This record gives sequence, C-alpha cells and structure tokens, in this order.
Amino acid sequence: MLVHIKDLIEDAQKGGYAIGAFNVHNLESILGVARAVIRANSTAIIQVSEGAIKYMGLKPTTHIVSTVAKNVADGAPIALHLDHGSSFQTVFECIAAGFSSVHIDASALPFDENIRLTKQVVELAHSKGVWVQGEVGAIVGGHGERGGKIDIPKANLQEVIEFTRKTGVDTIAAAIGTAHGTFENEDVDLELLRQIKAKVKIPFVLHGGSGIEDAKIRQAIKGGVNIINIGTDIKVAFSETLKKTCKDNPDETDPRKLMSPSIKAVEEVVYNKMVLFGSAGHYPLGSVET
Repeated sequence: MLVHIKDLIEDAQKGGYAIGAFNVHNLESILGVARAVIRANSTAIIQVSEGAIKYMGLKPTTHIVSTVAKNVADGAPIALHLDHGSSFQTVFECIAAGFSSVHIDASALPFDENIRLTKQVVELAHSKGVWVQGEVGAIVGGHGERGGKIDIPKANLQEVIEFTRKTGVDTIAAAIGTAHGTFENEDVDLELLRQIKAKVKIPFVLHGGSGIEDAKIRQAIKGGVNIINIGTDIKVAFSETLKKTCKDNPDETDPRKLMSPSIKAVEEVVYNKMVLFGSAGHYPLGSVET
C-alpha cells in the first residue's frame, strides 16, 4: 500500500535502519521491487526520475506503482518519490499526481538560486502535505555509468547548514564522496557526514549507493544516513539479465518469458539491499500477490 514517506522515516529512525529508495524504469522493475518488499518483510521507497516519467508517462507511472503496491505488496508500506526533479513544473505535476515526496535538484545552480527555487517548491509542497528533498553540492556521475575514476566534489558544510535553515526542506542530500553510477574512487566521507548530522537535524539521503562497499554502507547508516538511493545496480541487473536471456533463447517470441528473469534479477538486488540496510524483517506480511 502507498503511504506517506514521513511514516517510513519515523519507523526507520526508531529502528536504527535505513530505507532503500529504488529507481524504477518500467513495470517489470516495479514488480521486482514489490516482490522484494514481500520477501524481505520490508518497506521501500519507489522513486522515478524525470527520464522514467518521460518513458512511462506520469499518470501511468502513478497508477502502476499504486496498483502494484496494493495488489502485489498489500499491507507493505511503500512511498512514491520523485528523484532529481529539475524544474518547478515537474515537481508541481508530481505533487498533483499524488507523490508524497519530491526531490528538487537545483544543486547545479548558483547557491542563492538553489535556495530560492527550493524554497518555492517547499512552500507549494507543504501546502499540499508533501515532503521535499533538497540537494547541496552537485552529486556527479550518471545512473548506469560504470568503471574508472571520476572527479567527486564534496559539499560545503556551512552551505548545507544555511541551505537547510533557509529552505525548510524535510530531507537533505549532499555530496559526501559518492557518485551516480559505480566508480573506483567512490567513498563515504564519514567525518563530513558526522559534521552535517551534528548541525542539521533532518533525515539525510545518500545518493549513489550502488558503488559503495557494504562495510562502508553499514558505517554510514550508523553515522546517521536515513535513506539510500539505489539506481545503477537495478539498471545493470535488469539489462544484463535481459541481454543474456535473449542470447540464450534466440527463438523465444513471448516478451513475458524474456522479461521474467529480469524481474527476478531486480528482486535479488533489492532484497539484498534491504538486508544490508537493516530494513528487512520489520514488516512481517507473508506472501501477498493477487
């Protein structure tokens, strides 16, 4: 069932675990996440990028996630979130469509313009009861990019503090050493995280969770990370499995048979992340699918 993201975060803070925010790209990846939720007795944030919305359509996306949450994972709390909204218009449309949380990513703009746009979004969103995630210090890379090294800048602590105070955002994402995609030199700056959490008393969102070692993820959760975004691992699992399935079955013409292994691959990735993040086992539901 779809719930407000604030309810998930409250439970996670009490339980000392992090919630996975999983990027989806089509019906099959949504099914993979939902089945992992049931299997792990967990909760999840299903999030869509502007690219995913452009591919599936906003209304179809909302209806599919809502229907899957109700019929595949009935009783399991799932929240719907916009990831990296770049404009006021995109955020407005997602709020109108029923999202309980939106991310306005104006981090590429000059700092004062980031504050101005984010504050406008917060004023609109809060009037509708919707949470807002802001971002300071652009998080580099791209979902699906892999290998090599990349220049990874980090956020300025004082800017994170000032941004949070002036905008009134509900959750904060800041560049602390990770990147979108998976790169050899990714890391989590635990000292910067500690300094942020000491000054900013709102939930922290770690972007770029796909390329980080498990041990460092556990340390980050202990350090106060509340939400961890996973995009690349899902995209790679889905596409690599689909390519192999097509190669192994060149005469198969039923798309359902070709796509089913990819659903399972997404489920495996998401299930293992739920175990790693500590959210598994907090919502015993049994097997639900209608």
